[in-house]
Amino acid sequence: MTDSSTTPAGLRTGTWILDPAGSSVRLTHKTMWGAATVKGAFATVGGTGELAPDGSAHGTLTVEAASVGTGNSQRDTHLKSAEFFDAAAHPAIVFTAHRVIAGADGALTVDGELTVRGTTRPLALTGRADTAAPDAVVLTVEAVVDRADFGLTWNRLGMIKGPATISVTGRFTHAG
Repeated sequence: MTDSSTTPAGLRTGTWILDPAGSSVRLTHKTMWGAATVKGAFATVGGTGELAPDGSAHGTLTVEAASVGTGNSQRDTHLKSAEFFDAAAHPAIVFTAHRVIAGADGALTVDGELTVRGTTRPLALTGRADTAAPDAVVLTVEAVVDRADFGLTWNRLGMIKGPATISVTGRFTHAG
């Protein structure tokens, strides 16, 4: 049974479901020795969250590794291969939010863990609650991720430089 009370921010407590059509998970990464930026997105995303009466929240965001798309089919095939995401052996990339802290003016800090290729590491996201109504909320968060932390070390001729930036826009609706 879902609780129908609201938090101090006016959001309904209980279970929230990610709306895939209103959500996106995007990545950007420098390549060609830092001269070019590769941009991509994951087409298949899902998730749930739980909001308690005290305003505390936790949840899970899952992306299908094989749904990565950069606009270059050869690169996409390589990203899905064992040299990068290894989508056949590790089909899901999962972020588990253990704590969401809402600050002034919609600012958010989300503490959790990211699992890629079977490796889990702590990850903090910062962002905003862009739209909030009792039954729908849009959260926009961003994180910088070092792909080597997850075993993504392929780097022919040192072409890939620095960390990747992951940007998430998640529209959640109350499960009612």
